[in-house]
Amino acid sequence: METQPIIAIKNLWKSFGKNKVLRGINLTVDKGESLVILGRSGSGKSVTIECLVGLLEADKGKLEVFGTDITKLDYKALNRIRLRIGFLFQGGALYDSMSVRENLAFTLKHHTAHLSEIEIEKQILEALDSVGLQEAIDKMPSELSGGMVKRIGLARTLIIKPEIILYDEPTAGLDTITAKEISELILSVQKKYKTTSLIITHDINCAKMTGNRIMIIKDGVIHAQGSYDELMNSPDDWVRSFFV
Repeated sequence: METQPIIAIKNLWKSFGKNKVLRGINLTVDKGESLVILGRSGSGKSVTIECLVGLLEADKGKLEVFGTDITKLDYKALNRIRLRIGFLFQGGALYDSMSVRENLAFTLKHHTAHLSEIEIEKQILEALDSVGLQEAIDKMPSELSGGMVKRIGLARTLIIKPEIILYDEPTAGLDTITAKEISELILSVQKKYKTTSLIITHDINCAKMTGNRIMIIKDGVIHAQGSYDELMNSPDDWVRSFFV
């Protein structure tokens, strides 16, 4: 018996004024899968996942998450779906005025009411341990390197124990070594927490390391999909250009 995809996007369209960014995106992600979406800057990669969590309203199409079309949900029902999804933003998106501990506690309290202070501290330490940064618990965001900010951002995502994690350019702005560490961390998180991952990137090394499957967006549609090796050896010159 076939299981239902945990994410299913059907004929997704999104325009900004006369700029048609998405022109009928179709994709599915199975439970436990790690799907990478590649594309040039401005191709609509980030717009796709912003529509997926209701940060942007789709012009047309179905966006099914956990078998529910989120385009038909009211705000309260959409939030119930969002509670099961972690979103790692491109910049880490930490609150500058809060310490690492306070950033994680704020997120946890927002998602899970009535936790004791002991339980909150325990979950903060567990999340920081998962990203190898327990020692940064009392630091302020301004004291962290770019790689550390990404790790803390991921810890803040993990603390709500999401079933799906959406990564928006997780290695952007990082040096090669740190970018590789973040890609390895994505893999270890998926293994430890058995999450489903949707990774938006233009970093081909990140795609190679993290993706079970890769899709490439061009002109607002999925232009090609397959494994890293299949796409690297594609007869399509444009597809192969990503792997040079």
